Amino acid sequence: MTLPSSSASQLAAVLGKWIGVFMRQSMGELVQYSKETGFSMSQISAMFRLYHAGAYPISEIGTHLGVTNAAASQMVERLVRQGLLERVEDLQDRRVKRLSLTPAGHQLVENVMQIRRRWMEQLSASITPEQREAVGSALTLLTDAALRLEDLQKEN
Repeated sequence: MTLPSSSASQLAAVLGKWIGVFMRQSMGELVQYSKETGFSMSQISAMFRLYHAGAYPISEIGTHLGVTNAAASQMVERLVRQGLLERVEDLQDRRVKRLSLTPAGHQLVENVMQIRRRWMEQLSASITPEQREAVGSALTLLTDAALRLEDLQKEN
């Protein structure tokens, strides 16, 4: 499909289609991993949050996941008992407890991300080197634009 360079709505439609394919693949992998390991999607989401954000206040995990503090606390406790999370004191406020991934928790997230990377490598290998270069350039432009937009939204 060739797009006229001035058609933002056509590009948005193509991006929407790509996001749909990517999310189906990605979520399908996460659901399968969840079934195989017995971890809930909330547990996996919490571990991903900690992987990307670093130590995170326990009180904010529930907000991030959209669950009550009691539900978040129970989920966290299970992950602590499994050796995937640890509670640490906040250096600025000792009353605040932060969660962080243990090495085992970090490895678990890496394993999930490796599943996604395998699919992306297969996808990349299925197109020509010229197409890979074009897609790489386009995605770099989109990523830069998305980050700028994200920064603007944070300011407002």
